[in-house]
Amino acid sequence: MRVDYQKLSPEPFRKFLEFTMTLNHSSIEDSIRDLVQLRVSQLNGCAFCVDMHVKHATIHGERALRLHHVAIWRESNLFSPRERACLAWAEVLTQIPAQGVADDLYERVRTQLSEKEISDLTFSVMAINAWNRVNIAFHIEPGSADKAYGLEKANLS
Repeated sequence: MRVDYQKLSPEPFRKFLEFTMTLNHSSIEDSIRDLVQLRVSQLNGCAFCVDMHVKHATIHGERALRLHHVAIWRESNLFSPRERACLAWAEVLTQIPAQGVADDLYERVRTQLSEKEISDLTFSVMAINAWNRVNIAFHIEPGSADKAYGLEKANLS
């Protein structure tokens, strides 16, 4: 770890953690939030977050094969249309193309999610992208917060 951002910036850390925790009570179900957070973390290359979200999803009852297939969700038959819409939305917001978010993608997502759900999902994607950035910047070690976050329950050590 380069710096302990939680100790050096306790107020922003606490406020951002509070913001993130409010998203656990959004209109997006835990199972989808787990898949989205894992996919965004894969795209960003955040080892700490990939590790954490695999463990969270496992604790929440997600099947191992589906977790392996998140990286190939377009080719996999293991995801519902709703999950696919959420993964597509998360990817486009993580890797925003120069032309922005295409209308056809938005319309596809709208067939699976309500406006409230799209809004809530967008905030979840924003949050995990921010966590990825801070954990990548400061080289936070995968598994280093397992005990603090109760992730040892996943039995994946």
